[in-house]
Amino acid sequence: MFSNYIKIAWRNLLKNKGYSIINIGGLALGMAVTLIIGLWIEDELTYNDYFENRDTIAQVYQSQTFNNQTGTGPAIPLPLEPALRDGYGDNFKYLVMSSWTQDSYLQFGETNISRPGNYMQREAPLLLNLNILKGDRDGLRELNSIMLSESTSDALFGQVDPIGKTIRLSNEIDLMVTAVYEDIPTNNSFDDTEYIIPWDKYVSSRDWIKNSLDNWGNNSFQMFVQLAENTTFEGVTDAIIDVKKNSDADVEEYNPRIFLLPMEDWHLRSNFDNGIQTGGRIKYVWLFGFIGAFVLLLACINFMNLSTARSEKRAKEVGIRKSIGSQRGQLIYQFLSESFLVVLFAYVIAVAIVLLCLNGFNDLARKEILFPWTNVTFWLISAGFVIFTALLAGSYPALYLSSFRPVDVLKGTFKAGRYAGLPRKILVVVQFTVSVAFIIGTVIVMQQINYAKNRPVGYDKEGLVQVPTMSQDFSGKYDLMRDQFLASGAVIEMSASSSPTTRIWSNRSGFTWEGKPEGFQEDLAWTEVTPEYAKSLNLKIVEGRDFSRDFASDSLGVLINETAKKYLGMENPVGKFLKDTDEEDPAPPMKIIGVVEDMIAQSPYEPVKQGVYVFDRFDNSSYYNLRLNPDKSATENIATIERVFKSQFPDLPFQYDFVDEQYGQKFASEERIGTLSGIFTALAILISCLGLFGLTSFVAEQRTKEIGVRKVLGASVFNVWNMLSKDFLKLVIISCFIAVPIAYYIMNGWLQEYPYRIILKWWIFALAMLGAMGVTVLTVSFQAIKAARQNPVKSLRTE
Repeated sequence: MFSNYIKIAWRNLLKNKGYSIINIGGLALGMAVTLIIGLWIEDELTYNDYFENRDTIAQVYQSQTFNNQTGTGPAIPLPLEPALRDGYGDNFKYLVMSSWTQDSYLQFGETNISRPGNYMQREAPLLLNLNILKGDRDGLRELNSIMLSESTSDALFGQVDPIGKTIRLSNEIDLMVTAVYEDIPTNNSFDDTEYIIPWDKYVSSRDWIKNSLDNWGNNSFQMFVQLAENTTFEGVTDAIIDVKKNSDADVEEYNPRIFLLPMEDWHLRSNFDNGIQTGGRIKYVWLFGFIGAFVLLLACINFMNLSTARSEKRAKEVGIRKSIGSQRGQLIYQFLSESFLVVLFAYVIAVAIVLLCLNGFNDLARKEILFPWTNVTFWLISAGFVIFTALLAGSYPALYLSSFRPVDVLKGTFKAGRYAGLPRKILVVVQFTVSVAFIIGTVIVMQQINYAKNRPVGYDKEGLVQVPTMSQDFSGKYDLMRDQFLASGAVIEMSASSSPTTRIWSNRSGFTWEGKPEGFQEDLAWTEVTPEYAKSLNLKIVEGRDFSRDFASDSLGVLINETAKKYLGMENPVGKFLKDTDEEDPAPPMKIIGVVEDMIAQSPYEPVKQGVYVFDRFDNSSYYNLRLNPDKSATENIATIERVFKSQFPDLPFQYDFVDEQYGQKFASEERIGTLSGIFTALAILISCLGLFGLTSFVAEQRTKEIGVRKVLGASVFNVWNMLSKDFLKLVIISCFIAVPIAYYIMNGWLQEYPYRIILKWWIFALAMLGAMGVTVLTVSFQAIKAARQNPVKSLRTE
């Protein structure tokens, strides 16, 4: 019986090729979008699945309150480690201190490469359960050891066995390779950890870390833990939340709170607002999940509409089948079989579309998603997906067509009824409501991105290059390098700074000044710079003056930005002092010599943070900032800079970044979301238009004789076009008025996450409405004009 259903379904598909192509094509597009979004969501939800212990791993987070505003992040102080080990050790299986991931030079023989990695405590390979390919899992027990990822080992040693070999780190210290571990896949935390060096080496080689061993106020480190058996994240957090109380009176005023953030939340739920966890990338998972579901729904609506619109053509078939004994259930199975066949064909085409588009999608989404050919679960889900879609798309047509009364149909008295087309109209309204809402959402996302992009950054990022100085080889050579770079003609100005131009690496408190309010808790962005910093960035001095090498006193000088001037409550800040409140070892007072224009160093969607630029007295620079010669090409300038660099540092690899590219990366996530949303919106509109095209074609075919009569009686092409178009245009206008308030509510809520945001303008919604109506007119006009231009003699010819 089932095979008979399939045969009849196949014949119907061949008999109505045009409608079959529209049905299968629309469904294939909808299913392809749903499949590719499903693969993306699966990749997001399985982030960190590489780590077998992920369900018990967490990172230690801290919340602190400054002037009634709570900030939260993973930065913690060094004394927290012994406090947790000694007071709460039973709660943890492993507790691992770690540096922030940082680039270092790794040299073996003539090979010198730069790779990111971490200093971590001995238990790190056990906590992460690294897959050790060579060497010892306990490879961090020796002070001068290093563990390498497989790709880093291959880059340094090639086919040579690396175990026991000595490499040089940043041209400073020698380390022996004790283990090689499998590269951590890209959809995991620590995927950029290409090497691991013992934590004790980090502490012993840096005086500022030794000085932080008892300093609860220096939050410059991070910590990862694995829970002991029979413990929970909530229970351990409740136990350790006040561990910093009574540790340091100066720290206690900020009401520090320690808690654990589980590994499953690192990627998707790591955003906090005033101390409350507010989500994160999970909002994009929900967003694309809804988009995938709605796009599939649009494709299913096409199938329903075209199937029910052709009901009168199949009415006699239903009447005859019922009159010879077919039960309604058999007819339902018949129509569902047709639906299943269409969906199956569409799914095969959808898989082909996904395979063709997957590489491009990966490039756009910054993913490495592979099609899961060997994943049994995927194919089981796919089978369920096909069945579900077939039921969703075919249920209404099956129930509707099988309900016809055979007596009425065979007598010729069957009429579709005044309201028979109402469900189709409702479905068309649903389609275009979704499409218009997608258009509005995409336009607003791109508007917000462009708004932030066009925001004044406060400095000239064009032609500005950063060169990292990740080795002690650079120590004491700033003046020499500046002279040589300027003499080369490739650079017109140069400075050095303790952080990159596009980031804030350090925040400090513990200062007092004239007029400071009682109980005010300051939090200042801190950057150490050489005197030429403002000139190299083309920062504008709005009050006072810039640093000058002609004034020895400038070594204790400081520049502040405009936001800091307001933050400190100084009407005339030039000449006033910032004083250290440390009574045991106070630093000399710093004199404010000038105010610079605000520059964006953090998120371009947030207000500029209050910042101070301090004279770099101790050579703490991490970057050279080079202003390229605008009279020469960038390629020529970079080649010259590399030649000068290599003349002084022949054993170090030359690295550089264009600041405008680094700044552009701040928009990368939103731009990817906007671009993907735009593509899915275009596909949603295309699917809706396919359905509209099919319906218009059917209506024109159904009213062929009426059109012929009207033309004979003098109707113009415009009259016929207007007759066929106006009903569809009315439906789209209704859709617009439904979509606008829905889109406004959703997008206005989305914009509230950005302190620096656009104001929703009426023209955005008007543009989306006009666009939807324009697309509708174009889609309907093709069939309407074609029908209107047809020879009425052919239209009126008897069948």
